[in-house]
Order: sequence, then structure tokens, then C-alpha cells
Amino acid sequence: MKPKRILLAAALAATALVAAAVPLKTDVAHSSVSAVFKQMDVPVESPFKRFSAQIDYDAAHPDKATARVDIDTASMDIGTPEYNKEIAKKEWFNSAQFPKASFVSTAIKPAGAGKLSVSGKLTIKGRTQDVSFPLSVKAQGAQQVFEGQLPIKRLAFNIGEGEWKDTSMVADEVVIKFRVAAGQ
Repeated sequence: MKPKRILLAAALAATALVAAAVPLKTDVAHSSVSAVFKQMDVPVESPFKRFSAQIDYDAAHPDKATARVDIDTASMDIGTPEYNKEIAKKEWFNSAQFPKASFVSTAIKPAGAGKLSVSGKLTIKGRTQDVSFPLSVKAQGAQQVFEGQLPIKRLAFNIGEGEWKDTSMVADEVVIKFRVAAGQ
């Protein structure tokens, strides 16, 4: 290979690396995922204690970003050990058969200063749906902080079978709230 071609190949390779999204390490201590819903018309927010997030993000090229979030469905904390056991049962998350709920991005686009529009596939209890939601992103020290809310219908994912399909006890509308802090 001639010296000019070697330099050109190296320059193209370096340009490709710079334009690629950058894998970030999630700071679990400063991140959270929770479900917000109404039980007997009373608002409840229940955190998931175990989840992981893999985010590849470069603020200069947000359209090249990718994200994946996996949530341990048995880690939802409703507030008492009895309720926590109940939510893992077949009628709710069926955590024995479906231990993880997951979101995998299919597109992330700029939507204004500090805002992104995210589309992807959400899978809960073996059912997958296309979803879209707004996301805010801001630099905080050496980290990027991604925050958003994803409204879903629990019955579309078969969460709350049998007698629990009655939405007068637990509303069908659920908002998944998340904050992911991640950096190099």
C-alpha cells in the first residue's frame, strides 16, 4: 500500500471512530427505574431495585446512539414483602417464566436542545410493542443524565390477569419513570 493510501485509510478509520456512539458505564447508585400507577384511585410509585442499562451515546452524534434497558421484574418494591411476592406471580409479571422486561432502541433522534426522541421495542411478559417517548439528556459533571417517562397500558402486556383485569382496583395506565446516569 502506498503511503498516501495508508494515511487516507487511517484518517477514514479515525473519522469513523469519532462519529460512532460511545459506550457509557451506568452509575446504578444515581440511576432509577420505577412504575407509577393508581391502586384504588390512589397514586403509587414503586421502584425496581435491579436493572441494567447499556447506552452508547455521543452528544455530537445523538442519531447514532443506542440503548438497552433490562429490568428484573421480581425486583419491584410495592412496599411490603407480601405484595412484592404477589407481583412476581403468574397473574402479574410471572417472573419465574419472564424474569426480565426489556427495552431496546430502534431510533434515537435529536428533538431540540437537551431533548431526544426515542423509539424502540418494549417487551414485558413475553409481549413486545413498538413504543416512542421523549427523553431529556444533560451533562452533569463527567456523566450524562437521561430522564424520561414512558406511558403504557398494563393490560396490553397481560399484567394483571384474571380478577386483576378489573381496572377499578389497579388502573390500566402505568408510567415507567427512569433516570439513568452514565459516564466513561
